[in-house]
Amino acid sequence: MTDHEGHDHGHDHGHDHGHEVTAIDEEQHRALAVGLFNHVWELLRTTDRTPAMDAQMVHAAHASRFHWSQVGGPEQLAVGDWQCSRVYAVLGRSEPALHHARASLAICQEAGLGDWVVAAAYEALARASAVKGDEGGRDEWIGKAREAVLAIADPEDRDVIEADLATIGQ
Repeated sequence: MTDHEGHDHGHDHGHDHGHEVTAIDEEQHRALAVGLFNHVWELLRTTDRTPAMDAQMVHAAHASRFHWSQVGGPEQLAVGDWQCSRVYAVLGRSEPALHHARASLAICQEAGLGDWVVAAAYEALARASAVKGDEGGRDEWIGKAREAVLAIADPEDRDVIEADLATIGQ
């Protein structure tokens, strides 16, 4: 028997820790998802981030993605994984960047998402490949992203993805 077998690890032993778990409703999940997403962008734009801010950025990106998993659809999930990938790429961490970029693309493919969302997933894969030092992968994904950009309906969305692609080191 391990040390934990037979023990009840619940918190219903009649003692009060001074708090109760409350459910988060859909409106709160949505507000947290959006607020955290925007906070990550503020941190990404901060040029003099500290290591603590970098850690906060990682946690906020994952928290936003979690909250979207509670109330969002495939587009929000794909964009959440795309943002996680961007954070890791900016921090020079290729493996988690690739993981989240692949997850973003898989959601796009499973849900039949196109337009700017799939172009962003390709951009994330190109960026993560560049961070890894995989020039062939970077170039392949940039090519797919540029092809996908041609199918983006909104010119402003097209410009955003093209601008992102231009920042990937070649």
